[in-house]
Amino acid sequence: MKIAMYWGASCGGCDVSLLSLHEKILDLLKEVEIVFWPCAMDFKYEDVEKMEDGSIDICFYNGAIRTEENEKIAKLLRKKSKKMIAYGSCAIEGCVIGLANLYKREEILKEVYSKDVPSEELPEFLPYLKTLEDVVKVDASIPGCPPPSSILEDALNSLLQGKSFGKNVALCDECPRKDSKPDKIEINRIYRWHEKKDSGECFLAQGIICMGPATRAGCKAECITANMPCTGCVGALPKVKESGISMISAIASIIGNKNEEEVINSIKDYVGTFYKYSTAKLLPEGRLKDES
Repeated sequence: MKIAMYWGASCGGCDVSLLSLHEKILDLLKEVEIVFWPCAMDFKYEDVEKMEDGSIDICFYNGAIRTEENEKIAKLLRKKSKKMIAYGSCAIEGCVIGLANLYKREEILKEVYSKDVPSEELPEFLPYLKTLEDVVKVDASIPGCPPPSSILEDALNSLLQGKSFGKNVALCDECPRKDSKPDKIEINRIYRWHEKKDSGECFLAQGIICMGPATRAGCKAECITANMPCTGCVGALPKVKESGISMISAIASIIGNKNEEEVINSIKDYVGTFYKYSTAKLLPEGRLKDES
């Protein structure tokens, strides 16, 4: 089976995440032939252009679409691949870098560069960030920032065997703190993680936002096991259209009856908290419609 791996606009963590399989990656390499992975091996774009259409069995594309080059290669790899997999949160939802869709392209360039950069020196910086699905047809997604080893191993085994994968329950179902979550919670304010000493109980019961109730299970609650609340990188459950609204609803149900305004005012950065990974999906054409 021939596979390809490519990164668009991303931090590179998704490419490195394959190494989290440790020695199992050796078993994987016995079953596949890597025909394109520029992060790890010396491949050129012309190598892909020379391939026959559909000759790549599975392409794993990580990263979002932020430049003209990202979009061009995504379309080229789609043409050459039988299956296109959106690998990681950036490719699926835009992830943290999708927060840039809150600003105009010119604002971003002015913030990053101290002087004008001639356009011919860099690929065109697109007006807004796109997800992979905005550009090409996607056959499946492997979520996470980056995909945790538990999800990655399940997904790779399933893909190689032609099976479906993924869990359909919330992260709370596999959370190591679920037994400390009371039936009814009334909180008086929301704390940021560093503002309160962790008691080891359910984060929500402590007044700390944990995206577990609105996030799909599968990662084995790696962050919570390390005493950090879930930020939602695996994404929403299949039947939930918007994890942000789902989480806000969950918080609304645990606010003390007389403290609604106090609790709401204590939440810092709504977008960064509830839409940290999905802003690009929420704003698929950017904040401003009049930008060319």
